[in-house]
Amino acid sequence: MPFTFTRLEIPDVVLIEPRVFSDDRGFFLETYKLSAFAEMGIPEAFVQNNHSHSTYGVLRGLHYQQPPRAQGKLVMVLYGEVFDVAVDIRCGSPTYGRWVGEVLSAENHRLLYLPPGFAHGFCVLSEVADVFYQVTAEYSSEHDRGILWNDGDIGIAWPLQSPLLSAKDLCQPPLRKADNGFVYS
Repeated sequence: MPFTFTRLEIPDVVLIEPRVFSDDRGFFLETYKLSAFAEMGIPEAFVQNNHSHSTYGVLRGLHYQQPPRAQGKLVMVLYGEVFDVAVDIRCGSPTYGRWVGEVLSAENHRLLYLPPGFAHGFCVLSEVADVFYQVTAEYSSEHDRGILWNDGDIGIAWPLQSPLLSAKDLCQPPLRKADNGFVYS
């Protein structure tokens, strides 16, 4: 199997560790394989790729898209290191409002899969970081939503005290006031 899949504390969020083939020339790894992912219950097809370049201390998130344009995400770091977070925003879920976070880096080659119904964010721990992620629905400004990065009800333990945020991310509502159409089933 080219991957090790680990279900996190919120079992719908999956940490993926690819098998890395290294030698004196560098390395090779697979970052996605439909058959292996489907076998683990990750059947989504990815329809858009995104690349984010950020400097140390930048925090992006917490973002999601409303149904019917909800996005599942497969996140990896091409350069640098980030603390990547998923928050369960599915009303009625046994883990509603809870979060999980993992360090993703170019060095550890780990990927994080978040299904639709999760808000996503990350903060940059290295001097710079390039984050690449595939999504299951194209971007739609009409369905684009967010949650306040430091919502006290969620209580994310971000590793940075004073992150750099966009004006948009500074003004997001807390989860209890967010425009959220996700229902756990």
